[in-house]
Amino acid sequence: MTGTAAAIWHDVECGSYEADLSLWEELGERRGDPILDLGCGTGRVALHLARRGHRVYGLDRDPELLAALADRAPDSRHTRVGRKSDAPTEAGVEPVLADARAFELPEPVALALAPMQFLQLLPSAANRIACLGCIAAALAPGGLLAAAIVESLPGGDGTLPPLPDVREVDGWIYSSLPVAAATAEERIVLRRLRQTVSPAGELRDEDDEVQLRTFSAEELEAEAESVGLDAAGRRVIPETEAHVGSLVVLLERSN
Repeated sequence: MTGTAAAIWHDVECGSYEADLSLWEELGERRGDPILDLGCGTGRVALHLARRGHRVYGLDRDPELLAALADRAPDSRHTRVGRKSDAPTEAGVEPVLADARAFELPEPVALALAPMQFLQLLPSAANRIACLGCIAAALAPGGLLAAAIVESLPGGDGTLPPLPDVREVDGWIYSSLPVAAATAEERIVLRRLRQTVSPAGELRDEDDEVQLRTFSAEELEAEAESVGLDAAGRRVIPETEAHVGSLVVLLERSN
């Protein structure tokens, strides 16, 4: 079995999502480079934009996911928080190992992206504001943050896709089946059944749970204003057969 479990499961559960890519492309063309991809994982968004000629900083706190990203972008260099490396000068991805609540970049960015409800993974409003403050400091004057959020599940409890996400890696089969999604105590709880089948046919099950903190676009805009980011509109990412739709909140750094 090649690749780490964290990277493989990230690819299984997130790698096939494409509904948001056209919006990130559009914003990248409008705003220019460099671009910051928050919670980049194995590079779903960062590598997509780099292939289209952009310079991207891919930030994540998981070294296993960033190692997978670096393997897929072989000319990349790792940047650790607090280290002032030279900024990349050509199209490509620069992996940044850092916590989104406390990071610095070697140069200002024109655009910051928080795809797939990244801000909702942070456990509290205080953590979210700390992250927004770092983003504001990383943006060039007039720079833009685009953050995808889900304010609530459709109808309160979402209708889950009927089929699992499946991927084969070196003869191993990885299957991730959504089994429950519910709203409770200002959070959305997503549960999946992960199953791994070895080349010899051995089956292993494990449960996985993700919690998304719920807040409104208005709340996010108010928090962003406290760190110098102004509301700059909203966009919609439509739902797909396998994913709910998202609201993208646009926030611009004051000049």
